[in-house]
Amino acid sequence: MCSACQHWGATTATAVAKLTTKQNWGDKQTEFVSKLVAMSTTNTAAASQDACYISLLGLAEYFRTAQPPNVKKCIQCLQALFTFTPPSKVEARTHLQMGQILMAYTKNIDMARQHLEKAWNIAEPLMNFDDVKFDTASVLAQLHLQTDQSSHQAKAMLRRAVELSQHNVYWHCKLLLQLSQIHASDREYSLASELLAVGAESAEEATATYLKVLFLLSRAMILMIERKTNDVLALLNTAGQIIDNNIPNPHQKEYLKVFFLVLQVCYYLALGQVKTVKPSLKQLQMSIQTIMAPNWPTDESIFGANQLEMFVWLPKEQLYVLVYLVTVSHSMMAGYMDKAQKYTEKALTQIEKLKLQEDKPILSVFKVILLEHIVMCRMVMGNRELAIREIAAARDVCLAVPHRSLLKRHSAQLHCLIGLYSMSTSFFEHAERQFLVCVNETTERDLKLFANLNLAIIYLRTKRDADLKQILDAVSTENTHTYSSQALMGGFYYVQGLHAFHKNSFHEAKRFLRETLKMANAEDLNRLTSCSLVLLSHVFLSIGNSKESMNMVTPAMQLASKIPDIHVQLWGSAILKDLHRMSKDAQHEKDAYANHVKYSENLIADQRKCVQSAHHELVNWFQGDPPVTSGASALILTEIPTTSALQTTAGQQQQQQQQQQQFGQFY
Repeated sequence: MCSACQHWGATTATAVAKLTTKQNWGDKQTEFVSKLVAMSTTNTAAASQDACYISLLGLAEYFRTAQPPNVKKCIQCLQALFTFTPPSKVEARTHLQMGQILMAYTKNIDMARQHLEKAWNIAEPLMNFDDVKFDTASVLAQLHLQTDQSSHQAKAMLRRAVELSQHNVYWHCKLLLQLSQIHASDREYSLASELLAVGAESAEEATATYLKVLFLLSRAMILMIERKTNDVLALLNTAGQIIDNNIPNPHQKEYLKVFFLVLQVCYYLALGQVKTVKPSLKQLQMSIQTIMAPNWPTDESIFGANQLEMFVWLPKEQLYVLVYLVTVSHSMMAGYMDKAQKYTEKALTQIEKLKLQEDKPILSVFKVILLEHIVMCRMVMGNRELAIREIAAARDVCLAVPHRSLLKRHSAQLHCLIGLYSMSTSFFEHAERQFLVCVNETTERDLKLFANLNLAIIYLRTKRDADLKQILDAVSTENTHTYSSQALMGGFYYVQGLHAFHKNSFHEAKRFLRETLKMANAEDLNRLTSCSLVLLSHVFLSIGNSKESMNMVTPAMQLASKIPDIHVQLWGSAILKDLHRMSKDAQHEKDAYANHVKYSENLIADQRKCVQSAHHELVNWFQGDPPVTSGASALILTEIPTTSALQTTAGQQQQQQQQQQQFGQFY
């Protein structure tokens, strides 16, 4: 029905305020050499020693930039500098460079740490030495994040650097962004938000309008993750006015506009407002086309003139993928599965191209989110074997990221997807356990509600009335006043309507389903509309009102064909068969029956493929790292009491399909 077991904003905390500067190690090396040359011309006593420094630095840079880089000789040249007992600033800078080289080109992290700590100890008390001092703090914090079990040391280092950098707006803002990023990754959103507010104030005091807007938009993203919708709207309105009226550089303005529109689209999607978001999404797609045009200047030329403008949220190539991603999310929620598949394929192709150039961590985040969306599409369309393959692909991406950081953030979503897959293949006990793991692991309210609604449908199918009542009461108490997503709340009313239908409380079922339809139609939530119509048709059929039943099932089937949604088509064709039999229309009854058999056979054939797939073993993953599966080898399930689809005959499978047409599924 409604898509999205997760929203993009909540899963891309790694992108929050991740602004980068356009200055590399070679630029700094050149700058340092030029300073030494200037020093040697004014101090003849030190000229000989300075000449040695210059020569060794030049050689180090030569070896570093060789093809391939000769890292060993580069390090030897830098190490040789220490034999001359250089001044403190030269020594600190050289230790910093050694640390950076060792981190970038070797696995000798301990030695890199030693050099960076020496650089910090020397540079910290020195005046007028900001670049080396704060660059060291930034790099050392990155190293702590890579090697330490917790982020405590990285945060402590950056807090000290932030405190020391208040006189230098550039470094103060850069370090605030880095520190807020770590807090956001640790889900300490309030702290991240406070730091970004400080950054916005610092940028405003320095009249750095472009930088101020970046801080405002980054903070809006954090608040969006926290579901503080009113605060988000206020910040977006403020930032939007500044972008329109106070950013003179047209290229910077367009970048900010894309950032703003991405957040605006995500804001509306988080509220389930698929129709309302369309103008913003169209504007975003036009803006990204402008930025990706061949005549658009390079990022370096746009952001390199002023130090306080040397920040960019994401480079344009990554923004291009991101626009595809939010478009996929919109298509999924709106019920356009073909569009979602098409844009997913384009986005994944673009990601692979970018990975060949440089495998940035954010690309893995994008890939996992895209795979999570396409899995939902496959299951709606009845392609469950493809879905489990793509769940396995998402697992592989998560496992490939160091320290399991991506798996930790997406474990709950993967369990939810496996729960949907298990439910669609009639492994209800497995599905129940997967959803319960998801609920226990996630801190995302929308994902928790989504999993609970699917649990409710499992309890309906398995006739566990006490469990069903308990979960519906809990969802109602928890969520009636705290959820603002129209899609999810419409889904909640749908499940209540389904429950009422199976209690034969037909009047109550109609009341809930009309509420669902009102919400779905207001925002073009096509899948929610089609599911509600087909269930409402079944309600009218059950009370003998064949005319109203036909009025409901006809648009339901039209929508289901457009989506396409094989489950609604299966259900609707069964209803049509009964309606035509009641009206003694033999030909249409025959056609409806033929369609029903076709949909049923497609699902049964796909079911056989599923249970023969090695990836089907993922239904047994309930804790720790997911099992690694490959190929299409035979599968032996662990001993869990289950409605085993492995031992189901074709006749039994058809009976299961007929049961499913009366229950539907909530993805």
